[in-house]
Amino acid sequence: MRRFLLRRVLLAVPTLLGVTAVVFATVALVPGDPVGVFLGPGAPAEARRELTERLGLDQPLPVQYAAWLGHALSGDLGISISGQRPVTQLLLPALGETLILTGAAFALVIVGGTLLGALGAVFPGGLPGRLSGALGTLSISAPQYSVALLLIAVFAVQLRWLPAGGIQDVFGGGGGLDLLRHLVLPAVAAALVPLGLTARVFRAALGSVLAGDLPDSLRARGLSRPAVLWHCVHNASPALLTIAGLQLAYLLEGVVFVETLFAWPGVGRLLYDALSARDLPLVQGGVLMVAVAFVGVNLLVDTAHAWIDPRVRS
Repeated sequence: MRRFLLRRVLLAVPTLLGVTAVVFATVALVPGDPVGVFLGPGAPAEARRELTERLGLDQPLPVQYAAWLGHALSGDLGISISGQRPVTQLLLPALGETLILTGAAFALVIVGGTLLGALGAVFPGGLPGRLSGALGTLSISAPQYSVALLLIAVFAVQLRWLPAGGIQDVFGGGGGLDLLRHLVLPAVAAALVPLGLTARVFRAALGSVLAGDLPDSLRARGLSRPAVLWHCVHNASPALLTIAGLQLAYLLEGVVFVETLFAWPGVGRLLYDALSARDLPLVQGGVLMVAVAFVGVNLLVDTAHAWIDPRVRS
């Protein structure tokens, strides 16, 4: 197991280096003038030159990347142009809010995807199986933007059961219950597509196990139906773990739209505002943080998969 972990960590290092290069080059080559955005179109040439030198934008792109990477490895992601604060001071609180939203959506994905997939596999020709298949297909096919607007229109505007955005009421004491009320709609909107994909993958994996020889051999040993089903679910769990890890990584990257629409103050909303302001250090730091989280999640999934299925370690 230690050798497997060491190999995965060593593979993650060049992956992260490649990610940093792509992130830096992509953001640096985006059209626009961050100096002009910050100082305004009528700024004196001397002020523009001074800010350009301070940001290192007068250096060749490889030199800029090397300097940025060296500072990033030490935890320094630069100073936000629009906020005039260290990028890490802006990103870390936003990351906490993103993790709250991602965790809630991921819980919906795992519970809902497992239940729908199990119903489809255990009752493939019955009403539960057809209903789970229809719900899974609808979850994947429904446009996230339209569903999010529908949720706001129905539950926030018409019924007024839940708030339309933010993380707490403007007037009120806040607290866990208030946060939970604000969390429901964005979590459901973010979880729709990953839930449907998880359900379909788990249905196929569990259905393959149930169609094999394992259930008959377990029943021949005198195990009850729930015990047989539990063993079959355990055998199908590597597929569930793999797709769940991919969907968690997708949620970390894919909640940008949901955070923007529901005014959730996470990394996605912060990046959206930073792109609008051409705040390159903040954009680079935010994208890098999300990319590192993506690689870390995949590393954890590979480790958990190897722990459940020893054949993967070879």
